Amino acid sequence: MKIIIAIAFILIIGSLASALVFLMKDKGKSNRTVKALAFRVGFSIALFVLILLAHYFGLIQPSGIPY
Repeated sequence: MKIIIAIAFILIIGSLASALVFLMKDKGKSNRTVKALAFRVGFSIALFVLILLAHYFGLIQPSGIPY
């Protein structure tokens, strides 16, 4: 489970980096930046749902750190 979460974080950061590159290259003339940011939002939502499902099915446990 840790590897899947790490891969998801790498995808999120990679999508954010590609959006920055597209923003610098295109200077607002194409919609590649918007698509890259939309993928980042999709990856983030997918990771959140994955963590919720993993907790629900008992694949991950709370760490026990007090509030």
